[in-house]
Amino acid sequence: MKKMKRIGALALALALSAGLLSGCSKGENGSASSAGTSASGSQAPAVDLATVSDIYEYAAGMPGDTVVAKVGEWDITADSLLYWLNYNAEYAAQMGMTDIPWDSEMSEGKTIEQGMLESALELAAAYRVVYEQALKEGVGLPENAQSELDAYMKELATELGGEDVVEHYFWMSMTTKNLFEQLYLSSNYDVKLQEKYYGPDSGSYPTDAEVLSYAQDDLGYYRAKHILLLTKDMEKPIKNEEGVATGEYEPLDDATIAEKKAKADELLAQLRVADDPVALFDELMNEYSEDTGLATNPDGYTTQKGQMVSEFEDTALALKDGEISDVVESTFGYHIILRLPLDPEDYRADLIAQRMQETREQWMEDYGVTTTEAYDKIDPSEFRAKAQEIQNAAYQEIAAIQKAKEEAEGSDSSASGSGASSSGASSASGSGSAN
Repeated sequence: MKKMKRIGALALALALSAGLLSGCSKGENGSASSAGTSASGSQAPAVDLATVSDIYEYAAGMPGDTVVAKVGEWDITADSLLYWLNYNAEYAAQMGMTDIPWDSEMSEGKTIEQGMLESALELAAAYRVVYEQALKEGVGLPENAQSELDAYMKELATELGGEDVVEHYFWMSMTTKNLFEQLYLSSNYDVKLQEKYYGPDSGSYPTDAEVLSYAQDDLGYYRAKHILLLTKDMEKPIKNEEGVATGEYEPLDDATIAEKKAKADELLAQLRVADDPVALFDELMNEYSEDTGLATNPDGYTTQKGQMVSEFEDTALALKDGEISDVVESTFGYHIILRLPLDPEDYRADLIAQRMQETREQWMEDYGVTTTEAYDKIDPSEFRAKAQEIQNAAYQEIAAIQKAKEEAEGSDSSASGSGASSSGASSASGSGSAN
């Protein structure tokens, strides 16, 4: 939807659907399109939204305020759980699972239906426990969070023409205005809780050493650059009997390969006697390396374990920062590798987010999550089908409003232009008569 803009970062690791904030967007043909994949493309039966007062009762047979679970002493209501259940289904659809095989088994003997429902419960519990924990610890909202939310809601009402339509706008993502506000505030509380526990003034701010250990040991990241002299003809891929490329390339002739090895040895010898081998490495790399990725990676490769050929990776990981390897042969050719240091600032936010996630999980374990009889009555496949009916109807309504608004603006623009032209002609005529 034009003129709509994002508000505040939703920092909770279990993020909200982008559709809640970005709303409708104009396609190339000028028509509105929904952020909800299945809503815009669904062929579900039409629903008269005027007859629907509670989308969760319509889709799941229970009002949105039905208590379906508890985290500690705090209620988890159907609206939150069902929103996340639909969110999981939307995500599956975006990954290509348009027809979800609900009864198919996942890991641990669970069906997809059970897995999605349990995941939705975890998400709903996480948002609720963050909200309550923030209130319990007296943590306030980030500056301007509430005012940004209020401004967004006001802008929505102006764009859509009324509060009733605003509610239907949120139905496109199978949420409600009230639920969206709760999730938004919870996400912002999470920002402040994260600052309290792991921010620069917390006493638990990750040190550079902790961040690098996390990046290298837990995530498997490392950096390196290399001088590569190819022993394969990269323009001649080897194909199998079916004509499909195997990932291998035809080797160069033996004499050329021998020349490449001699050149690699010569370059290494220069590096071993250089006063500044790192500076010389870049000169030689830029002059001699035949790595086709050099132009797009002039500062080397930042990669994770398992992504590069084993000869390159094993050698790079065995080096210390700033250390240069001997000549190493791989299936591509001869490498001379320089290990580079990681920048802890590139991974600090990831480590903080990981620690905050672990903190949330610990809260839920400490408080405990229990379900009610209402939870057992939820049928995810039936709910999803009915939810798509609501989403499709809401999408059609919002799209029609957007189209009408654009047509009205175009009509006003044409009329204004016509009037200006007529006025100009009249003025010119009058001027001529006066003469």
